[in-house]
Amino acid sequence: MKRLLTFRILASIGVTMLALAVTAPRMQSITPPDAPTGLAAVSNGFAEEFCANQASMTNAVNSPQIPADECNFDAAAEEFLGPETEADGLGPIFNMAGCGECHFTPALGGSSHISEKRAGFFNGNVFIDHPGGSLIQDRATNPNIQETVIPSKANVTTLRMSLGIFGDGFVEAIANQTLQDIAKAQPFSMRGDAINVPVLEKPRQNRVGRFGWKAQQASLLSFSADAYVNEMGITSPLQPDENTSNGNSVAAHDKVPAGHPNDPDDLGVDVELFALFMRSLPAPAQDAKRAATVNAQIGASLFNSIGCDTCHTPQMVTAAPGTWINGGALKVANALGNKTIRPFGDFLLHDIGTGDGIVQNGGQGTRNKVRTAPLWGLRTRGRLMHDGASLNVTDAIQRHGNQADKARDAFNLLSSSSKAKLIEFLMSL
Repeated sequence: MKRLLTFRILASIGVTMLALAVTAPRMQSITPPDAPTGLAAVSNGFAEEFCANQASMTNAVNSPQIPADECNFDAAAEEFLGPETEADGLGPIFNMAGCGECHFTPALGGSSHISEKRAGFFNGNVFIDHPGGSLIQDRATNPNIQETVIPSKANVTTLRMSLGIFGDGFVEAIANQTLQDIAKAQPFSMRGDAINVPVLEKPRQNRVGRFGWKAQQASLLSFSADAYVNEMGITSPLQPDENTSNGNSVAAHDKVPAGHPNDPDDLGVDVELFALFMRSLPAPAQDAKRAATVNAQIGASLFNSIGCDTCHTPQMVTAAPGTWINGGALKVANALGNKTIRPFGDFLLHDIGTGDGIVQNGGQGTRNKVRTAPLWGLRTRGRLMHDGASLNVTDAIQRHGNQADKARDAFNLLSSSSKAKLIEFLMSL
């Protein structure tokens, strides 16, 4: 593969990695052979099943099948890692040259300390994107088109932390009805919004959003195409248009314009490989040893009793194998279907007082709402909340207000000993 050497070099760094729940046979390791047992990111079984049955498992529009010699977990991981170059279509404006730059904590596919900028204008009634879109691209192939300065009229600005993608294949396999039923069961004052968003690979089809800080994507293939064009500046059949720099065309800096016979921008295969990698990652496992302590078990009971579980839903079951999802674009694999997962999140939008004022696919009513952050893998994160401004769990809890104020207040009424037990439980996730 084109980046195999880079992939193997970075894979040998030997970073400490989170133990992951794996139900499929062990595949080739992303970490070196001498890494501690169980610490390698491996396929959950989706890649093997999908690549053996690709034609019957997908019915996406404007998205090609992955060539047989590239359809495997290692090739998908290599593509996800990057880096991309201008020869691959990178830019002209972009944020990172590869997904691995923002998703490598504690392993390839995780989160990171890296944030991105968003901006826009709120006139008192309606939010309007910054020219060129709310996402600010900090880098460019030419410094003259960098979006380095946000105009002063942009009175809404925010930072967004990179999200880990472990377990997202299972999240994609959750039925719409499951998320809608969770919302209906929540007290009215705490009820989350299940928003319907477009599925790019199935035009005119919508699905309940579940990915991103605004639940702005429902499909990992849509999410992949969106990331390619917005984070790396690489277009695809699902996202064929280049971004602008502060609203101005970058065509003069695009060495090979879209539509040119030698256009290096992605034809869709790399986007498919990115989605294959995400769908194949196992879900973060709870630290069984830590979770088994008396204190952590008491903390788990406290978590539920003070109402944290209302939004941080501990458990749900994915749709049955063979179910068509994403508007009929993808069939739920045996590896992902009818699986009980423990994300500790409802994937719904809530107003907890920390909303960033940005509107994406959910409409103006979602301006100050954010998706409940799933807590699985929490112990690997050093920066919390959407902006990364909270550096410990207690501070993150204290920032919960509005729909979450009762749970926060109940936490504050706990004794110091009970608070410590609850946090010990959280740090087992």
